[in-house]
Amino acid sequence: MLKEIFTWWNGQTLGTRLWTYFYGIAAGVDSQGNKYFHNKKDTKRWVIYADEVESTYVNPEWNNWLRFTSKVKASEDKKYEWQKNHLSNQTGTEKAYDPEKSTTNVSSKKRNDDYIKWIP
Repeated sequence: MLKEIFTWWNGQTLGTRLWTYFYGIAAGVDSQGNKYFHNKKDTKRWVIYADEVESTYVNPEWNNWLRFTSKVKASEDKKYEWQKNHLSNQTGTEKAYDPEKSTTNVSSKKRNDDYIKWIP
């Protein structure tokens, strides 16, 4: 309870808990367990994160809804078979993109090694 009162990075604060209890209407839950709410007039929208407070955990469909770009909730949004599942920011992990280790750049490195710069 003390973490909730004094820190915002450990989840929702006491103020957010009270605001959600009195004014929040549940809009849905995403695949990561984040809960989305809006007020009665739908002028405010917010998310309560399941684990760590990190904005990259919100998938693009819910992000559009949170920022009033879309009126359609992500739970009602149609998912196509070609769409990939959302991944949070991978920076600093083993899954982070590294151009030196990338297998797609092998052919471009061969082309660049063949090039000899012209010197007058």
